Amino acid sequence: MNSKRRSAVLVALLVSFLLVITGCGNKPTATPAPAEVKKEEVTKEKFKVAYVYVGPVGDAGWSYAHDQGRKFLVDKIPDVETTIIESVPEGADSERVITQLAEKGNKVIFTTSFGYMDPTINVAKKYPDVVFMHNSGYKTSENVGTYFGRIYQARYLTGIVAGKTTKSNTIGYVAAMPIPEVIRGINAFTQGVRSVNPAAKVKVVWTNTWYDPAMEKDAAKSLLTAGADVIAQHQDTPGPMQAAEEAGKFGVGYNMDMSKMAPKAVLTSAVWNWGPYYVKTVEAVRNKTWKNDQYWGAMSDGIVD
Repeated sequence: MNSKRRSAVLVALLVSFLLVITGCGNKPTATPAPAEVKKEEVTKEKFKVAYVYVGPVGDAGWSYAHDQGRKFLVDKIPDVETTIIESVPEGADSERVITQLAEKGNKVIFTTSFGYMDPTINVAKKYPDVVFMHNSGYKTSENVGTYFGRIYQARYLTGIVAGKTTKSNTIGYVAAMPIPEVIRGINAFTQGVRSVNPAAKVKVVWTNTWYDPAMEKDAAKSLLTAGADVIAQHQDTPGPMQAAEEAGKFGVGYNMDMSKMAPKAVLTSAVWNWGPYYVKTVEAVRNKTWKNDQYWGAMSDGIVD
């Protein structure tokens, strides 16, 4: 092979080799994997429930009992967020407070005093998507229900205890307001007394207050001075029980077990247990099964004891 031909062959081989090398080097560019999308934690919105109290939660009586029920609700349904407004006067001021709670997105509002009835009805008209539950009243609307318990059943039983205990046959009763629930309680208590002691009399003093510890205690003292040796009450404080203990006499508490407040005096108490009812009501609203009925629970329901 002459030198020219040999050179041509070498050039051809070199070109072919370079083409092979180049082809092998052309690897496809890897497409980067899409960046992993970090899942944001979705915070479940709390179901908001509010309570309006006529007294402070530390009254050791009515508002305290309701607040124990609220705590029971939170314990049983952790994703419920509750708000309380204490010491709200009955009347125009309560309507303002209830309105504010509706504006803040509460889905259920419990108004826990008789005097909140008309304000609750008025506010409910403006917030049809909110459920309002009024305690101890009798007015309802499409989004307003009422709830109470047959505390007269427990009152009757405590009357039996008082009738068996009295030696003077004079029993004092410190009463708050002349409204149906209070009058019904006095009547049931008196019937209990007379069922075991027909000679006994029940003397009533009205304070026209729900929460006034000094006045309620003084009312009990006046009954003790008049010869009562057992004091009963429909008040939101343990003042009457403390007056009985200081006088060396006996008492029948209300709202909660008041023996802790006057251990030497308290014979028994008519007690509220609101917790299970609050759980049942909030669950019904959440499940869209709530109805605007008028609940009046018995001892067999566990709401009174």
